[in-house]
Amino acid sequence: MHRRTQDPYAVLGVDRDAAPAEIAAAYRALVRELHPDNQHPSDPERLAQVVTAYQALRARRRADDSPGTRVEVHVRRGPPSPEPALRAGPVRRHGR
Repeated sequence: MHRRTQDPYAVLGVDRDAAPAEIAAAYRALVRELHPDNQHPSDPERLAQVVTAYQALRARRRADDSPGTRVEVHVRRGPPSPEPALRAGPVRRHGR
């Protein structure tokens, strides 16, 4: 029997335009609530749905972060600049 796939946003109880941090926070809260070590009776099927939904959203996020949408940072490698770095105050060394 083929199981119907649920909307991962609905399973986690977040909006479709939720930020990744909001999705992660909802996931963590649900896992804490549904975990078998919790005092309340656990629902292993519901916990599995939550974990599957979060994994699906993370996989979508990785797919959306294709190389064409990433910001590339180029670090110049070579000899150090002859000018000393400007500092706002005295240099403090730990342990002295």
